Amino acid sequence: MKLTILASGSKGNCAYLQGERGALLIDAGLSARETLRRLDAAGGDASLIEGILVTHEHIDHIRGLDLLSRRLDVPVYATGGTLETYLEKSCGAPADLRRCRSGERFTLGDFSIEPFPTSHDAREPCGFCIAEGDLRLGCCTDTGTITTTIFDRLATCDAVLLESNHCPDMLEKGPYPAYLKNRIRSKRGHLSNPDAARCLQRLADRIQMAMLAHLSEINNTPDRVLLSALEGLGLYSDQVGIAVAPQNPGTVHPESCGFRL
Repeated sequence: MKLTILASGSKGNCAYLQGERGALLIDAGLSARETLRRLDAAGGDASLIEGILVTHEHIDHIRGLDLLSRRLDVPVYATGGTLETYLEKSCGAPADLRRCRSGERFTLGDFSIEPFPTSHDAREPCGFCIAEGDLRLGCCTDTGTITTTIFDRLATCDAVLLESNHCPDMLEKGPYPAYLKNRIRSKRGHLSNPDAARCLQRLADRIQMAMLAHLSEINNTPDRVLLSALEGLGLYSDQVGIAVAPQNPGTVHPESCGFRL
């Protein structure tokens, strides 16, 4: 499997996962046109995409969902709460919406997909464990805490796409109003660098790769994320590949930003 980050952060989130014969999109937080432009620039193949997995209904994860799903002519998978909230707020909707449930596996092409609940201020947010053959990727990009369920799912994976949203010190001293700071650092907000590092520390002897994602542009820096992650990995820091996803990978790595298992 090959993971390519097309966007990551408050301006939009989208990842392309390619297997041996097919591919998936995880979230659709860019416009359809920009998603396809970045996919082409990264060397991806839109014709391989078999479906779009949606983690929750916040706009930075669904901005281009309607038009993109119709243009690609693929189904959209999300939890019931996510679908209901999306339909309440959306003027249009993908032609093929399919409900998935946490803890219940489903298949899409050669992929076996298991949603799991996350802890975020959305209706029914989820992450995904995605398997193809013997390889498994865990995706958890919006959660205020790592619950036992989240950890147990990630611990079965060969690689993880994991949120590392903010540096607590930068958030505390930053320009955000108090209510927003409290939202971000709550258990239904976003994962901090230290929390992500502690999760990696517990996963260190199980995973091969980790992509750290959904960085705040105001309350974090890639260097802080990387340093925190390496400290968390400790003695395993030379055995686990670590990458940090920028908001727009094309401006940093024109060919792509991701990893291959």
